[in-house]
Amino acid sequence: MHIQTKMKKTLLSISFFLAFCLLAKAQERIPKVEELLGKMTLEEKIGQLNLLTPGGGVATGAVVSKNVEDKIKAGNVGGLFGVSGPDKIRIAQEYAVNDTRLGIPLLIGSDVIHGYKTTFPIPLGSAASWDMDMLEKSAQIAAKEATADGINWNFSPMVDIARDPRWGRIAEGAGEDPYLGSRIAEAYVKGYQGTDLTQPQTMLATVKHFALYGAAEGGRDYNSVDMSRVKMFNEYLPPYKAAVDAGVASVMSSFNDVDGVPASGNKWLLTDLLRDRWNFDGFVVSDYTSVNEMIAHGLGDLQEVSALSINAGLDMDMVGEGFLTTLKKSVEEGTVSEETITIACRRILEAKYKLGLFDDPYKYLDNKRPDADILSEENRAFAREVAKHSFVLLKKHNNVLPLKKNAKIALVGPLADSRENMLGTWAPTGDVSLAVTIKEGFKNVAPDAQVTYSKGANITNDTILAKNVNVFGERVSISKDSPDALLKSALNAANAADVVVAVIGEATEMTGEAASRTTLKIDESQKKMLRELVKTGKPVVAVLMSGRPLNISEEMDMPISILQVWHPGVEAGNAIADVLFGDYNPSGKLTVSWPRSVGQIPVYYSMKNTGRPSSQKEFEKFKSRYLDMPNSPLLPFGYGLSYTTFEYGKVTASADSMTENGSITIKTTVTNTGNYDGEEVVQLYLHDKVRSITPPMKELKGFQKISLKKGESKEVTFEITAEDLKFYNSQLDFVAEPGEFEFAVGGSSDAEMAGSFTLE
Repeated sequence: MHIQTKMKKTLLSISFFLAFCLLAKAQERIPKVEELLGKMTLEEKIGQLNLLTPGGGVATGAVVSKNVEDKIKAGNVGGLFGVSGPDKIRIAQEYAVNDTRLGIPLLIGSDVIHGYKTTFPIPLGSAASWDMDMLEKSAQIAAKEATADGINWNFSPMVDIARDPRWGRIAEGAGEDPYLGSRIAEAYVKGYQGTDLTQPQTMLATVKHFALYGAAEGGRDYNSVDMSRVKMFNEYLPPYKAAVDAGVASVMSSFNDVDGVPASGNKWLLTDLLRDRWNFDGFVVSDYTSVNEMIAHGLGDLQEVSALSINAGLDMDMVGEGFLTTLKKSVEEGTVSEETITIACRRILEAKYKLGLFDDPYKYLDNKRPDADILSEENRAFAREVAKHSFVLLKKHNNVLPLKKNAKIALVGPLADSRENMLGTWAPTGDVSLAVTIKEGFKNVAPDAQVTYSKGANITNDTILAKNVNVFGERVSISKDSPDALLKSALNAANAADVVVAVIGEATEMTGEAASRTTLKIDESQKKMLRELVKTGKPVVAVLMSGRPLNISEEMDMPISILQVWHPGVEAGNAIADVLFGDYNPSGKLTVSWPRSVGQIPVYYSMKNTGRPSSQKEFEKFKSRYLDMPNSPLLPFGYGLSYTTFEYGKVTASADSMTENGSITIKTTVTNTGNYDGEEVVQLYLHDKVRSITPPMKELKGFQKISLKKGESKEVTFEITAEDLKFYNSQLDFVAEPGEFEFAVGGSSDAEMAGSFTLE
């Protein structure tokens, strides 16, 4: 009897606690939003869940919304994207405010992926700067420009961990590492949203693609994803969570399935994890027609998949109009409750309230702002700085770099004077005509240099690839001259020059969405040109432009220098010339490992040891290794050279052990031992020697970017707490287990372990 009484009291306490929580949540609700919800019909609520595009922008599918004006006036639209400019947006906003019963303003979205009109390097390139303040400021500038053009909602940042460079969208993210990816996610969210969303120069950010999209099987876009929960939580989910913890306003669901259920209809993902476990309180929008695409996944007809999505926790349907056309019927049939639709509508209205749109629907529509805030000289100058910091010096040869500003230079290659390929993938708001070519950059930075330009080769001679790429535009221009004539021209220029600069790599649309590849080699047409240039005996510098890691094993064996410049943005040519001529010493570091062969993929620095690890020093049968090449990548995560050299001193720890509530300081001294001032990214790696699930060989746990004048030394310190040692165990508890931890500090993930400490 006593036990029953105690149980009743416990249940009563739980009931009071739950009631208190519900009351507290209700008290947090926004009166203006609740007042609107009380007036709205079911149809009006459903209308707020509908996101349309009138076309004219870059679509990621074949669908373009029809009769947009009529649908806005009918109250059937909650937001638009693919439209910009104060005048155009004002017309749409007036329809929503003046011609509908309740006058609810629209969200205006856009894909501002790496800058608005002032285009920065592709995100994979910007990430190589390892400079969080710089990335945050670039997002601030993007928000300032986009909001000046009337946009208040951004479909960025993309934080998908990607370890397969065959996947074209690796260009849009931060690379392979969850720790670095998390810091970058935070920086972008803070940059876009600021500290006060009511300010007209801030905008809603959207973390995407939730979740695991970067792990598409075979590196093939839109493909299935399948992995363990332990791998999800430890390696792929952290950047999304970091964005949520940073206060991101919205989340975009991904195209792929998770545990066999497409993300846009996955209740475990969108409700159990995102809302219940992570306490996300914003709204979730689908990717482009991803709700409709669940039909092809095999989950039912449009009404069934729309009901599945709204019940799973999806709040807004992008373009597909499945919510608009089926949810009312689902409510009538009892498969969706009106309360579920009300909750989704509340989230959309709350976002509009936080932006201040109910107070002033036209706050982003100041006609004076575009000329003042967009593509200013200050913004372009900063884009040039970001680009310079993104470049990674992959190889130095015979001190050819930096170039002399009065040298005779043969500037060759299909990308050397190609304005169309400077901005990179997913720059729909950029203006290609404003991009600075490398040829122009040479003239601007080194006007006394004698530069002879020759195309030298086509980007590709593969007619199938060329045809596919040209679907997206004239990014792969095939010269009317024969390949032999192009090569002869380049060799003539090389023979008359002191040094050759060959600009090679990928066209813009050879990476990005729907641009997966099965080979990562530079096209043979360009390889042939480079081989012949080397044979002239002239010093050769290869400027490599790409949106992904490439297999450059052959090029690394050549007697040349190699500078990786990604697709650098609107100031591409100026920034590249700044670095090549020594006005800036390259400091970028790779954020994703570069493979020796496609056959190695996935290859990344934090792989786990197996029960039969291979030392790679000599061939051993029955070990985890390849017969024909090492396990290691061609270029490791964190790698990047400089015109100067850096020497690391002894790495020490402040103590041999620490408690769960304590900390340990790890420090070293870094000295610039070369002839140039420079910057170095000092990286801290830890290895948990024994734990309840197999640990990675090492994990990035800290980094600092420091500037050193030639001959200067600086002490660099890292503080480690138990929080840095935590991981998700097999029960998905976030724990730090007692034991021994090794540490390493260096200029890349190849840094050797220098000592250890114990967590008691």
